[in-house]
Amino acid sequence: MILLSSSLNSFIQLVGVLLIFCFVLAMTYFVSKWIGGYQKGSMLNKNLRVVESIKIGTNKFICLVKAGEIYLVVAVGKDEVTMLAQLTEEQLSEDSVSDTGNSPLSAGSLKATENFQEILEKIKGRFPKK
Repeated sequence: MILLSSSLNSFIQLVGVLLIFCFVLAMTYFVSKWIGGYQKGSMLNKNLRVVESIKIGTNKFICLVKAGEIYLVVAVGKDEVTMLAQLTEEQLSEDSVSDTGNSPLSAGSLKATENFQEILEKIKGRFPKK
């Protein structure tokens, strides 16, 4: 009888711990989604956006930033930001001006509006069929 009571008590403790773990996991998921949405909303600017960026070293980037109607080329380091040049829209190539994404997606061949299925189809097209 004591053995049965002990194992039932252990089982109830296990179920309790699993419920607490699932609750913490769910709370982590929802808080992460909420914070991500908040940060995404705060990053949507109409007058300032990064058109392109390229990494030139550890913690060093060169970025093309559109500020209003002006394009600025800035060097971004760990502790400093330096303006390198000011460009007009005519001095830029058509690819960088027409892109509306931010730096990680617009710098490569991916567009921010592509979904996973389109990307997968592009990759599949590169491999020969067996």
